[in-house]
Amino acid sequence: MRIALAREEICRVGKSLFDRGYVHATAGNISVRLDEADGGGFLITPTDACLGFLDPERLAHVDAKLNQLSGEKASKTIALHDRIYAASRVFDANTRCVIHTHSTHCVALSLRTDQPELLPAVTPYFVMKVGRVPHIPYHRPGDVKAAALVAQTITDYGQGGRPIRAVMLSRLGPNVWHDSPAAAMATLEELEETARLVCLTASPTPPLTEEQIQELRVTFAARW
Repeated sequence: MRIALAREEICRVGKSLFDRGYVHATAGNISVRLDEADGGGFLITPTDACLGFLDPERLAHVDAKLNQLSGEKASKTIALHDRIYAASRVFDANTRCVIHTHSTHCVALSLRTDQPELLPAVTPYFVMKVGRVPHIPYHRPGDVKAAALVAQTITDYGQGGRPIRAVMLSRLGPNVWHDSPAAAMATLEELEETARLVCLTASPTPPLTEEQIQELRVTFAARW
């Protein structure tokens, strides 16, 4: 993605997520992988920035080795984003955007479960638009061990024929990625709304059957 458009899209998506309550205060971050025509590297929201009030010109611009080129200080999660891009592009070469939030219902579920995946296949659109969401054990924010574990998880799922677009950092929030900021935001929205449905359901929600999931694979190329 070209840098001028990336600046606009990060700010647009950040404000949309903030206005609708998907992020709060200074939680969360957004990055975009830039075209080689702009020197490559990444744009990412600054550390401790509120996603609802971003300035396009103050976004952090870092090169491919994560050296800061311009803007305010890059979010401490840039190392995690870099590992996500590197691992996910093996299976989705067009991956362009990573979004991290502290979405309320996703975090609530992570406090209630120690299952290896955050959610079962409870709705067809969760299966079609999000897919499996591995649950990553808690590490402090910015811990490089978490980045390595996320990258290895992306590789393991992809090599197993189940490429993923999201992980859930226990007690912190989801990271989602896609080929544009708009698509990544849509994935995040579907994930958080599915988590909300499960939180609002009094009894355990039975998942779709394997036959129903297979129908979604065949009809919609769902990656489950």
